[in-house]
Amino acid sequence: MNFEPRSLVHALINNVRKVIVGKDEAIELTLIALLCKGHVLIEDVPGVGKTTLAAALAKSLDCSFNRIQFTPDVTPSDVTGFTMYNAQSGDMEYREGVVMTQILLADEINRTSPKTQSSLLEVMEEGQVTVDGVTRALPQPFMVLATQNPIDFVGTYPLPEAQMDRFFLRVMIGYPSIEEEMDVLDRFSSQTSPLKSLQPVCGAAEIIAMQEVIGTVYTSREVRSYVATIAAATRAHPSLQLGASPRGAIALVRAAQACAVLAGRGYILPDDVRRMAHSVLSHRLILTPEARMKGISAEAILSGIIDSLPVPGAKG
Repeated sequence: MNFEPRSLVHALINNVRKVIVGKDEAIELTLIALLCKGHVLIEDVPGVGKTTLAAALAKSLDCSFNRIQFTPDVTPSDVTGFTMYNAQSGDMEYREGVVMTQILLADEINRTSPKTQSSLLEVMEEGQVTVDGVTRALPQPFMVLATQNPIDFVGTYPLPEAQMDRFFLRVMIGYPSIEEEMDVLDRFSSQTSPLKSLQPVCGAAEIIAMQEVIGTVYTSREVRSYVATIAAATRAHPSLQLGASPRGAIALVRAAQACAVLAGRGYILPDDVRRMAHSVLSHRLILTPEARMKGISAEAILSGIIDSLPVPGAKG
């Protein structure tokens, strides 16, 4: 291999920084998902840079990119494509939907109908799309970057549990500090947006090679047991109606492997698991009605679980 994954990821982070100010954690989490062949749900209030972050990452990669603005009138065929009769050739031809790309921005995903949302289930899990009984593989690498506004409920359709579970992790951006916002105002006050001048720093082949490196990171039996114990504790918690799935536990291990790679290690530490647990698991947890009435959050429950469990290798 003629490249060092850690250096390449930091080059991507620095490139996205030219557009996104002061949100290194959000940028790094998004890249971790990319390394793990995962999809990202960017959830935050309007105007903090959700779409800009997705677009900046897409422009940093020399990959194909499509964007779809989800609205109630978007249909599943807009996403997956459709077949139609060609009168000249006499054949049925496949017309590609927006999903036939490497990086897909699904903007405001909760504004489209559940039927259209479900058109993404197969592509997110299996990297393929089936139209009229014919299955077609998606170009690789493939990643869905979806955005949604958590406080606007008018005209929205909450994502079902099966859809949420297919997002590798959830990213929250948050408001900038005063100094960061001054920097944003300076960058975007000129006639040319910094997003327009952004250039790619790596291509598809390098991304795929980095993704292959993640699976080589050593995961000890103790770490695997730690992850499984966290997942089991969420399923048994009295304030949770639905705990972390096995898919979520696998994602947590993969995310911890990516953390190790970024730190220059070939093995996972428990701290890698602890760092990634909230981003990977919290959006998969469903509160009981009683817990929602009490104002308890999934994040608080997960923090309590992690704090209550012994850390592998830690001395009491």
